[in-house]
Formats: sequence, C-alpha cells, structure tokens
Amino acid sequence: MWNYIIPILTLILGLVGGFFGGVYYLKHQMTNMQMDEKQLQAMAKSMGMNLNAKQINQAAKAMKGMQKNKNFKMK
Repeated sequence: MWNYIIPILTLILGLVGGFFGGVYYLKHQMTNMQMDEKQLQAMAKSMGMNLNAKQINQAAKAMKGMQKNKNFKMK
C-alpha cells in the first residue's frame, strides 16, 4: 500500500512546490525588468498604441518606480 501512497504524495508536493517556485521566479523577474524607450515604444506598437515622447517618459518612470518599490505585488 505504501508503494502507491508515497509516489502520489511526492508528485503532489512536487507540483505544488514547482508552482509556487514558478510564481516567485516570475514575480522576481517582472520587478527586475528593465526597458529603455525603444523597447517601450516597440511594446506599445505591438499592442496597437502609438505613444509620444511624454508618454514614453512617463512609462519609463513608472517602470523605474516599480523597481524601487520592493513591496510591489502583482494582482
């Protein structure tokens, strides 16, 4: 009987641990993401938006503000 219970429990624990590890890693990568103005403009164009210089500067400042805020939480 233990030959069936132990592998199932380890599989479940591995999946749960992998999920939470992946979420932590993704949040960490998102907070450390750095983009310059050209990358922001390209990302906006890929979403169908055309930003002017003022809007690009505002977006860059917002990205830098997120990096400084260590308590940033994704919703």
